[in-house]
Amino acid sequence: MTPLLPPTLLTLGLLCLTATANDQPAAGKAETPKPPTPTELVAVRAKLVPLHRPLGKPGPHDWLASHPEPGQTFEQYLAGRPTLPRRPRNVIYIQPLGEFTQPQRKIVTLTADFMGRYFALAVKVQPDLPLALVPAKARRTHPTWGDKQILTSYVLDDILKPRLPKDAAAFIAFTASDLWPGEGWNFVFGQASLSERVGVWSIYRNGEPDKGEAAFRLCLLRTLKTATHETAHMFGLWHCTKYECNMCGSNNRDESDRRPVALCPECLAKVCWACQADPAERFGSLIEFCARHGLKDEAAFLEKSRKAIRP
Repeated sequence: MTPLLPPTLLTLGLLCLTATANDQPAAGKAETPKPPTPTELVAVRAKLVPLHRPLGKPGPHDWLASHPEPGQTFEQYLAGRPTLPRRPRNVIYIQPLGEFTQPQRKIVTLTADFMGRYFALAVKVQPDLPLALVPAKARRTHPTWGDKQILTSYVLDDILKPRLPKDAAAFIAFTASDLWPGEGWNFVFGQASLSERVGVWSIYRNGEPDKGEAAFRLCLLRTLKTATHETAHMFGLWHCTKYECNMCGSNNRDESDRRPVALCPECLAKVCWACQADPAERFGSLIEFCARHGLKDEAAFLEKSRKAIRP
């Protein structure tokens, strides 16, 4: 659930080579891969296109039916001079907010691991903050459903911004509480700022991970999608309107579940350029994670993608 109006987006997110004087790697040290160039990423994009399904006409309740958006090509992204996760601000911080069950806590840990692989950046989980930091004026009970909710803008402006680490590329609160962004909205899965480097996302509507292995995997996958979608917004990515992609906007749970956690060719190029990530190495790391945690379909698609760019 995300009107694409900078600076805020709502949703239903390498070290350079140090060489010797003759530009040869020092003896006994592995050479650090050079970051991909835009030209190289355009070539990667072309190789991946056959694997991806174009985004069809939206259904009556889908995001684009009520929020027409222009989309964003890789070239437009480069021209837009986005905020990039580069030194000295190149660490993703996760800020747990409130209490979590043991399965929810495990999902926080796994999500941090996945995000590091997705963006090829260091990820640090901060000590918990109590939900009591959110005052009564920034809480409500949903007038129809009865869900207890916290106001996203308070989390962003009053909890995260004053605590923003100096080296943070993104500082993201993770909560088990339901979120709402203000008048006119029922709820959101998350909210992120394009310019302030802060965001918040919730596990509240992602299922019950304590109800067995299948329920845990579903909750994990939903959380991975929200976390990476929101963080990508913070690095300047707009909603995708070209392919079935993790960066597509979502108006409801059904629409969100239909979207993959993988990025389309356009959005992959953006993330790899922003984070200076080698696409094939990134695929390999994500394949390892998905295979280890039972996300078989996701691992299989990522393997096809890796083979397409590096047979």
